[in-house]
Amino acid sequence: MSSDGPARGQLLVLSAPSGAGKTTLARRFVDITPGACFSISATTRAPRGDERDGVDYHFLSPGRFAEQVAAGAFAEWAEVHGHRYGTLRATVDDALRSGTVTVFDIDVQGGSQILDRWPRDAVTVLVIPPSPGELERRLRGRSTESDEAIRLRLAAARAEVARAALRYEYVLVNDRLEEAVACLVAISRTGRARRAGLADPDPAAIAAAAEAGKVDLSAWVQ
Repeated sequence: MSSDGPARGQLLVLSAPSGAGKTTLARRFVDITPGACFSISATTRAPRGDERDGVDYHFLSPGRFAEQVAAGAFAEWAEVHGHRYGTLRATVDDALRSGTVTVFDIDVQGGSQILDRWPRDAVTVLVIPPSPGELERRLRGRSTESDEAIRLRLAAARAEVARAALRYEYVLVNDRLEEAVACLVAISRTGRARRAGLADPDPAAIAAAAEAGKVDLSAWVQ
């Protein structure tokens, strides 16, 4: 790393359609990457199950969330299914000061906002299944949603992929978990080396295969 000062943290943005296996992939990455952690988002929805404030989310009332938006406290935010979600600027500042990798599990809209504000620090990765057909198989395998709900999720997935194709640097096809984890590690290492003005050829070669322009998305974007 550069000797000019302490290394800045990496903002590793992961976005994916529901059913892509992003959560499992991200947890495995954090488990094996020294110092890596998850960003904690803010939300107006109520806690579910054993979720804890300040651990799983920052749970805010709609009024408090609106106050924070008006004060410019959010790095990114959006409304999803009637609830607001967002990343506080203080969370990003802490991630940059950490000198390690912070994983941001957010949608493409939020990821694009992070990229706009911190283009040198953000590494953006879209995680997708091998095909729309595989995504449908995974969603039906849950046996928790109606045919209409699945149809809507598939349509949302295509739209998310189309948006990411215009902005995101990498597309990671999550077919075999350990291979996907190895690729994500390589992407992160490549980003950190690049940010420090260094070369790391072996991971760079792996990451290059996942560059957005090299991944065939024709089955998703029609």
